[in-house]
Amino acid sequence: MWVLAVMPASKLKVIADAVGGVDIYTNTALSLHDYRYNGPDPDMALSKFGSRGEVAEYVLRLVGEVARRVEALRGRIKRPDELDRALAELRGGLGR
Repeated sequence: MWVLAVMPASKLKVIADAVGGVDIYTNTALSLHDYRYNGPDPDMALSKFGSRGEVAEYVLRLVGEVARRVEALRGRIKRPDELDRALAELRGGLGR
């Protein structure tokens, strides 16, 4: 069974705190979300990123952490062969 929650991004830290705390990856994801709307900002008034290069670095870090956490769930996944293929494809993309 899947549950989908829709909420404003401003409430995500509160929810993350309730289920185990806000960590650096939650903050990174929320900062990337802000960047999506505000773009690069050399003055860093509207965005926490001053350049696209900075954003790319943080996207790679975040995706790498997501892959690591998904691998940790491998034993609970019904189709591990599909997971392995997806992770291999992801790693291939990260290596470029």
